[in-house]
Amino acid sequence: MKKTANHLTVRKITTIGMLSSISIILGLTPLGLIPIPPINATTMHIPVIIGAILEGPLVGIMVGLIFGIFSMIRAITAPNLLSFIFINPLVAVLPRVLIGLTTYYTYKLLKIKSEKLRIICAAIIGSLTNTIGVLGLIYLLYLEKYAKVYGISQSAARKGILTVALINGLPEAIICSAFTLVIVLAIRRSIK
Repeated sequence: MKKTANHLTVRKITTIGMLSSISIILGLTPLGLIPIPPINATTMHIPVIIGAILEGPLVGIMVGLIFGIFSMIRAITAPNLLSFIFINPLVAVLPRVLIGLTTYYTYKLLKIKSEKLRIICAAIIGSLTNTIGVLGLIYLLYLEKYAKVYGISQSAARKGILTVALINGLPEAIICSAFTLVIVLAIRRSIK
């Protein structure tokens, strides 16, 4: 039987467990948010991206699913002003699952000779999938309620969401690509 990227092996199940645990630990500690004044860049999606690059789309999807479910649980158990958004699986889970797909297929289909550049590009696309997916769904599904929570107009809310996408999303993608490159290369060296 030929193994494919979608074949679930003991190795892949173990990888899913380890990377999901790391994602959850990042979410429970300050390591999940890196302060870049005036914002915080998340690192919780990095294990999803690493899993997709190293083990394929199924691992990326499963680690993303755990990350998304953790986001929902966190919204319920440690509520804040925006918890109503992250209780919705479309916002909390779907973009996180898609990280695994976009990362893997960017890495797999990008026809660049440089392995390092392929990893960086895939990590950036995966990170932007998270940012655009979550903020895009907030915009589409919750713009009015988001504006009410902050006591601002819908126009100001639109601008705020776009500003967060630019100010948060770009540094997150850069940080993510740097960490992903170092970690993926280190893991590959240790496996050899």
